[in-house]
Amino acid sequence: MSFVVIIPARLASTRLPNKPLADIGGKPMIVRVTERARLSGAARIIVATDHESIRAVCAEHGIEACMTRADHPSGTDRIAEVARALDLAPDAVVVNLQGDEPLIDPALLAACATRIGADVPMATCAHPIDGAADAFNPNVVKVVLDKAGRALYFSRATIPWARDAFAASRASLPAGYAPLRHIGLYAYRNDFLQAYPALEQSPLEAIEALEQLRVLWHGYPIAVHVTDAAPAPGVDTLDDLERVRRHFD
Repeated sequence: MSFVVIIPARLASTRLPNKPLADIGGKPMIVRVTERARLSGAARIIVATDHESIRAVCAEHGIEACMTRADHPSGTDRIAEVARALDLAPDAVVVNLQGDEPLIDPALLAACATRIGADVPMATCAHPIDGAADAFNPNVVKVVLDKAGRALYFSRATIPWARDAFAASRASLPAGYAPLRHIGLYAYRNDFLQAYPALEQSPLEAIEALEQLRVLWHGYPIAVHVTDAAPAPGVDTLDDLERVRRHFD
């Protein structure tokens, strides 16, 4: 399947200022992320940014970049603006890759894109959780699927709830129980991507603080690609940055 990768990159970051330009093994982070995207088989890769310094770095490294408004409420709104500016076809598949994922598995991007179809306008990824700490951590978002591999619900709560096993103990996960951890990688069919910013915020989204619940609340399906292993974590803090830098030593 042909797909386009759009990488939203903002200079402002409360925990790690100037994050897209942080040096990783002699290259800015946004360049490292783009290099991973190039290995995915994407037909085109564009950085979506609201800051000239990021655009200039992209130009220096031969990376296509598109300037966007600075007031977008989310990265999804930002990539929708870029897809519109590029005049992508309604059925074009757009993968939203965060600009702080310099170790992302390129195959995951392609796998996510292939889940888009005529009746599935959005896709994402997940992997099995194998420890109780993550299963009960509200910062670890879980997803449950239907028979066709589409999301039924996303939650910060432990879903599905192993009633009898957890009544006895929550120290470990029972045999045969493997909840799925959501991976924040998304693919969209472009016609849906353009409609998404106009969708009314859902009550569930506000309660859970999970934007993807807006899609389910409005009745749109989200296909979920399940991968066996957890992907390498992204960069949110200085400690994360140092960990990634060691990978490129």
